[in-house]
Amino acid sequence: MDGQIDEIEQRLKIWNRQDRACQRIAAIPGVGLLTATAAVAAMGNPKSSKSGREFAAWLGLVPRQTGTGGRVRLLGISQRGDRYLRTLFIHGARSTDSH
Repeated sequence: MDGQIDEIEQRLKIWNRQDRACQRIAAIPGVGLLTATAAVAAMGNPKSSKSGREFAAWLGLVPRQTGTGGRVRLLGISQRGDRYLRTLFIHGARSTDSH
Protein backbone atom coordinates (compact mmCIF):
# COMPACT_ATOMS: atom_id res chain seq x y z
CA MET A 1 0.00 0.00 0.00
CA ASP A 2 2.90 2.38 0.71
CA GLY A 3 4.06 1.88 -2.88
CA GLN A 4 0.64 2.86 -4.23
CA ILE A 5 0.55 5.95 -2.02
CA ASP A 6 4.02 6.99 -3.24
CA GLU A 7 2.96 6.47 -6.86
CA ILE A 8 -0.17 8.58 -6.46
CA GLU A 9 1.80 11.29 -4.68
CA GLN A 10 4.33 11.39 -7.52
CA ARG A 11 1.53 11.72 -10.08
CA LEU A 12 0.02 14.60 -8.07
CA LYS A 13 3.42 16.33 -7.90
CA ILE A 14 3.80 16.05 -11.68
CA TRP A 15 0.30 17.44 -12.20
CA ASN A 16 1.07 20.29 -9.80
CA ARG A 17 4.26 21.17 -11.72
CA GLN A 18 2.44 21.17 -15.07
CA ASP A 19 -0.80 22.94 -14.10
CA ARG A 20 -0.63 26.71 -13.60
CA ALA A 21 -3.87 26.82 -11.58
CA CYS A 22 -2.49 24.22 -9.15
CA GLN A 23 0.69 26.25 -8.72
CA ARG A 24 -1.23 29.44 -8.01
CA ILE A 25 -3.47 27.78 -5.44
CA ALA A 26 -0.53 25.98 -3.81
CA ALA A 27 1.17 29.37 -3.30
CA ILE A 28 -1.53 30.33 -0.77
CA PRO A 29 -0.30 29.90 2.84
CA GLY A 30 -1.76 26.75 4.38
CA VAL A 31 -2.50 25.14 1.02
CA GLY A 32 -0.41 22.17 0.02
CA LEU A 33 -0.25 19.62 -2.75
CA LEU A 34 -3.43 17.74 -1.84
CA THR A 35 -5.55 20.85 -1.36
CA ALA A 36 -4.34 22.52 -4.56
CA THR A 37 -4.90 19.47 -6.76
CA ALA A 38 -8.27 18.70 -5.14
CA ALA A 39 -9.40 22.31 -5.65
CA VAL A 40 -8.48 22.30 -9.35
CA ALA A 41 -10.13 18.90 -9.83
CA ALA A 42 -13.33 20.07 -8.10
CA MET A 43 -13.69 23.45 -9.75
CA GLY A 44 -12.71 22.45 -13.26
CA ASN A 45 -12.36 25.75 -15.10
CA PRO A 46 -11.06 28.44 -12.67
CA LYS A 47 -12.86 31.10 -14.73
CA SER A 48 -16.25 29.56 -13.84
CA SER A 49 -16.30 31.52 -10.55
CA LYS A 50 -16.55 35.30 -10.79
CA SER A 51 -14.39 35.77 -7.70
CA GLY A 52 -12.65 33.97 -4.88
CA ARG A 53 -15.57 34.81 -2.63
CA GLU A 54 -17.99 33.12 -5.00
CA PHE A 55 -15.78 30.02 -5.02
CA ALA A 56 -15.66 30.07 -1.20
CA ALA A 57 -19.46 30.35 -1.10
CA TRP A 58 -19.74 27.43 -3.52
CA LEU A 59 -17.59 25.40 -1.10
CA GLY A 60 -19.72 26.44 1.86
CA LEU A 61 -16.98 28.44 3.60
CA VAL A 62 -18.65 31.87 3.57
CA PRO A 63 -22.28 33.00 3.43
CA ARG A 64 -23.89 33.46 0.04
CA GLN A 65 -24.81 37.04 -0.72
CA THR A 66 -27.37 38.73 -2.89
CA GLY A 67 -28.49 42.29 -3.34
CA THR A 68 -29.47 45.12 -5.62
CA GLY A 69 -28.99 48.85 -5.53
CA GLY A 70 -25.86 48.66 -3.40
CA ARG A 71 -27.68 46.83 -0.64
CA VAL A 72 -26.05 43.50 0.13
CA ARG A 73 -27.88 40.77 1.99
CA LEU A 74 -25.97 37.84 3.45
CA LEU A 75 -27.64 34.46 3.30
CA GLY A 76 -26.73 31.37 5.30
CA ILE A 77 -23.62 29.23 5.03
CA SER A 78 -24.51 26.09 3.13
CA GLN A 79 -22.98 22.65 3.34
CA ARG A 80 -23.50 22.10 -0.38
CA GLY A 81 -19.90 22.13 -1.55
CA ASP A 82 -17.32 19.37 -1.63
CA ARG A 83 -16.98 18.24 1.99
CA TYR A 84 -13.44 16.87 1.54
CA LEU A 85 -12.20 20.05 -0.13
CA ARG A 86 -13.88 22.26 2.48
CA THR A 87 -12.18 20.23 5.22
CA LEU A 88 -8.78 20.59 3.55
CA PHE A 89 -9.16 24.37 3.31
CA ILE A 90 -10.32 24.67 6.93
CA HIS A 91 -7.39 22.60 8.23
CA GLY A 92 -4.99 24.63 6.08
CA ALA A 93 -6.37 27.88 7.49
CA ARG A 94 -6.06 26.57 11.04
CA SER A 95 -2.45 25.55 10.43
CA THR A 96 -1.50 29.12 9.51
CA ASP A 97 -3.36 30.75 12.41
CA SER A 98 -0.88 32.67 14.53
CA HIS A 99 -3.04 32.94 17.67
